[in-house]
Amino acid sequence: MGYDTADDAAVYKVSPDIAMISTIDFITPPVDDPYWFGQVAAANSISDVYSMGGRPLTALNVVMFPSKILDTGILREMLQGGHDKVVEAGAVLAGGHSVDDEEPKYGLCVNGTVHPDKILTNSGARPGDALVLTKPLGSGVLFNAVRSGKLPFASLEADVLPTVAALNKTAVDQAHDFDIHACTDVTGFGILGHLMEMANGSRTRFTVSYAKLPIYPHAGEMYAKGETTGSNKANKTMVNTHRLDIQRELTKVDQGLLYDPQTSGGLIFSLPEAEASPLVAQLKNAGVADAAVIGKVADDKPGITLI
Repeated sequence: MGYDTADDAAVYKVSPDIAMISTIDFITPPVDDPYWFGQVAAANSISDVYSMGGRPLTALNVVMFPSKILDTGILREMLQGGHDKVVEAGAVLAGGHSVDDEEPKYGLCVNGTVHPDKILTNSGARPGDALVLTKPLGSGVLFNAVRSGKLPFASLEADVLPTVAALNKTAVDQAHDFDIHACTDVTGFGILGHLMEMANGSRTRFTVSYAKLPIYPHAGEMYAKGETTGSNKANKTMVNTHRLDIQRELTKVDQGLLYDPQTSGGLIFSLPEAEASPLVAQLKNAGVADAAVIGKVADDKPGITLI
């Protein structure tokens, strides 16, 4: 696997039984709390290994930090958050690299493994499949709302951050019991952007029900109050230049949520329709509380029909 289908990670076959997954990601702080920042950044980086169906083995810190401006205790908390999340994933934090920069940035270079016959890609969706999403949408606007003072950090910490920082490990572990045809994780391009990548890569058409999309508490309220993100406009332009057919009335709030960039978002699985509800039930029993069937796949012109 390379970059030709905009997949989530590179995969290199080492032997008949082992393929190596390689990925790297780092972000600016979505919140001021350094420990939460480290946890979210690490979960976000590790997610690409899970989205390929793999298991993370090693991680390297990628750190940019203004050491002449901020206390190194903040850096220590960031790295502790990342370390704890790597350990939770069952991987080893094996070192890393840091540079002095004007703004904190943190993430991981992650390596994992997967059996070559069990690689999940974003381009294997088949007609007759259903689409399952494992985390809510709206984290982008919520992070900005805390910065602008429209939402108390306490609300974010109670209702959103535990899910954002949660590993996608449980979701992919449960999915291994089912016939998963395609998978990706939802990050900066928003739900429609990543669904469009899947639909185009699979040469199929996705019908997505807006009403079935799980949404974080307060996200719609923040868009209603005029909050947005710097990525919404670009995400909308990217999707609308492709094949998007909107067959329902959308308010400004609805549109905001559809193009909202996610940090450490959930996974999207494409699997036979008969297996979708059992997968959701198993995910919920395992603690993935917001899992939902959000659409289906058809043999038609590649793109998305939003109903």
